[in-house]
Amino acid sequence: MASGVTVSDEVIRVFNDMKVRKSSSPEDVKKRKKAVLFCLSDDKKKIIVEEGKQILVGDIGESVDDPYASFVKLLPLNDCRYGLYDATYETKESKKEDLVFVFWAPENAPLKSKMIYASSKDAIKKKFTGIKHEWQVNGLDDIQDRCTLADKLGGSVVVSLEGRPF
Repeated sequence: MASGVTVSDEVIRVFNDMKVRKSSSPEDVKKRKKAVLFCLSDDKKKIIVEEGKQILVGDIGESVDDPYASFVKLLPLNDCRYGLYDATYETKESKKEDLVFVFWAPENAPLKSKMIYASSKDAIKKKFTGIKHEWQVNGLDDIQDRCTLADKLGGSVVVSLEGRPF
């Protein structure tokens, strides 16, 4: 069932910026988003970019040591969110980068929130064309261990995530 929730233009712009890897100056690369969270607006009618809930490529190695662990820390323990995470990983053959769409619906989120986020998920997914990996997460136990993301990205062929070997 669709909820009638719409997706803000800024969400689409952020997605397109993360999806298209233009050859750009080192300064532009630093401004690229590594991860970002989206939430519902206060009136529950629009999916918007959540203020201050992002990690920039330029933060890594400066204010952010481990981008994956930092992304997990952005997630609220008591409410739902959508997220995009730009995973950098290596398989036995090659280095890869893929966007992962995360639907975060923790056990202790309010039922009403879980319902509206679940019924609005298609609205945002339709705007995110070309996403290879979708991951519904229901608690920190599912997401804290980076091996779970490695399984999503390719299972046993993945040998490292964000430069950290398994």
